Amino acid sequence: MMMVTTASAADLTIAVAPRWKGELLAVPSAALVNDAGQPLRITRLAALFSEVNLLRADGGTTRLDGQFGCIDLESGRRSFTLRGVPEGDFVGLQFRVGVPATANLGDPGRWPAGHALNPVVNGLHWSWQGGYVFAAIEGHYRATAGDSAERGFSFHLATAERLMAVGFRAEWKIAGDTTIDLALDLSRVLAAHRLAPDDGSESTHSGEGDTLAPRLATALERTWFWLEAKRTSSSHERQRMDVYAPVNPLAHARSYDGATPLAFTVPPGFPQPALPADNLPTAAGVALGGALFSDARLSMNGAQSCASCHAPWKAFSDSVALSRGAEGATGNRNAMPLFNLAWSPSYAWDGSQPRIRDQAYAAWVNPIEMHADPDTVIATLAQDAALVARFRAAFGSLAITAERVTLALEQFLLVQVSADSRFDRSLRGELELTADEKRGFELFAMEFDPARGRRGADCFHCHGGALFTDFSMKNNGLDLVAADAGRAIVTGSATDHGKFKTPSLRNVAFTAPYMHDGRFATLEEVVAHYDHGAKRPATLDPNIAKHPDAGLALTAEDQRALVAFLRALTDVSWTTVNLR
Repeated sequence: MMMVTTASAADLTIAVAPRWKGELLAVPSAALVNDAGQPLRITRLAALFSEVNLLRADGGTTRLDGQFGCIDLESGRRSFTLRGVPEGDFVGLQFRVGVPATANLGDPGRWPAGHALNPVVNGLHWSWQGGYVFAAIEGHYRATAGDSAERGFSFHLATAERLMAVGFRAEWKIAGDTTIDLALDLSRVLAAHRLAPDDGSESTHSGEGDTLAPRLATALERTWFWLEAKRTSSSHERQRMDVYAPVNPLAHARSYDGATPLAFTVPPGFPQPALPADNLPTAAGVALGGALFSDARLSMNGAQSCASCHAPWKAFSDSVALSRGAEGATGNRNAMPLFNLAWSPSYAWDGSQPRIRDQAYAAWVNPIEMHADPDTVIATLAQDAALVARFRAAFGSLAITAERVTLALEQFLLVQVSADSRFDRSLRGELELTADEKRGFELFAMEFDPARGRRGADCFHCHGGALFTDFSMKNNGLDLVAADAGRAIVTGSATDHGKFKTPSLRNVAFTAPYMHDGRFATLEEVVAHYDHGAKRPATLDPNIAKHPDAGLALTAEDQRALVAFLRALTDVSWTTVNLR
């Protein structure tokens, strides 16, 4: 047996540079043209990686089993980092696109926050169907160059048969932290593929008997190119395991060590959340946050509390399309429900706030919401001796500060977990769903792919998994030209125009009216929109854009069944939330 010793270990980052016919490619991309002359745009490329092997110059192999990576080029995550890699001389690199069966079919809730296989990180777990999507390529195209309207394409490669092997022969060295740059030329996957409505060429979900998935997977295996291996510079942007580790823009003090920690229980089937290390919930902090949440003194005129627009009996949402602020001004977006926030990577409809505390502060000082001057509010609260004592219990100090107000609100909202609906109880074997609810779930979790005999509602693409949201920013076709630019206000990118955060469908029966502007009063209207009412803006999500112009054409019975299933997501305990 050959023994190999190394003086030290390093980090190895694998960075992926997308290309089209050899030229660098941004994702979302500008207009491209395939070999059939069809204009197309690629809006998403995401993939998982595993089983990385390094071929050593001495003839041996260094296996990095148990380490995984993910990329999502749309969100800017183009690399992943492997830890504890031995230094030395190497002559090759091998890896898999996808994950082995032990990881693919295992419980996705076992992976810690920030891990590549945590569903919140990768957005590639296939929820109740089981397993991960190994690679997702999505976008828009025109059937002919002269067409005025775009359609969508959505290719999801998965299952054990689609586990793709990639390998290179190249001489390279690890001497300290190292980066390998690889090119991925998507023209080798898509350029020769002609897209057409209604023949199954627009999508694949790697189902049994699907002939498109293996062809695309084989092409994807063969589209990688070695660029170079180099020492990783301090400025090199790389994907680390702590990608969602919390930052703290408002406060820097850790939770008070003298406060009693409050256990955070992750419900069965839920992924592991990234709780803020500097503000872990405590009994005193949560109780204080609950009191502040319902305290109208936080507004500029003592007329409004957080609970005024986020009523607990409405799953912390409002009953009107656009809430009124403390001075009577009408907001421009619907008040989002506030539960299961511990799993969200960002907050607000446009994802503009990185932490709960930031969102709480933004609403607190917003001129058309609470419109408070924090210094004035703090001076008022400081006159309340009982409240001062509660701050001391929570933070170990008599001083009430704006930072501690938002930290207490964050602790309270972190523990508002909803996971006990009829649907959850059915999964636990405690009850059986009705026939309508079962049919609704079947439609919810099935793709719309009539060319392969599947006529589902495609809901799971955006609302799949235990949280019933992928937390991503999507344009769902409400308007041809959105009056509210949504995510584009934050990023300044035209490719984000009209995109808003996907809300959870848990407790959706409580949270009417619906959409970012509250335009739909009932769930029936929402289902009708997705069935036949979606417009086709340039930023429409591809999984909606691939539907026919006439829509899904669900029967009245199937639409009713979908609504029945959505109502089965109601957590009845939310009608009795005690804020104090």
